[in-house]
Amino acid sequence: MIAFELCNAPQAAAFRFLDALKRILPATTLGDVYSLALYPVMASHRAVPPAERARLGIGDGLLRLSIGIEDVADITADLAQALEAGER
Repeated sequence: MIAFELCNAPQAAAFRFLDALKRILPATTLGDVYSLALYPVMASHRAVPPAERARLGIGDGLLRLSIGIEDVADITADLAQALEAGER
């Protein structure tokens, strides 16, 4: 994530900036309150050839997690049971 501020800009300037965007879609949220798992090979890097992914350090076992607001014990338990299931 990156954050930046329009220098000395009032709210109207921020709205003008958002309205002027062509490719970037303004959104009300950048994620969710739920924990999320992403498999880059099938998501963010699906168009990248396997050799290039390997060069970038994106192996077939790489997963990305975005932790939400659930109880830490619940998240830990879920990860543990998923790791166990993966060993079977």
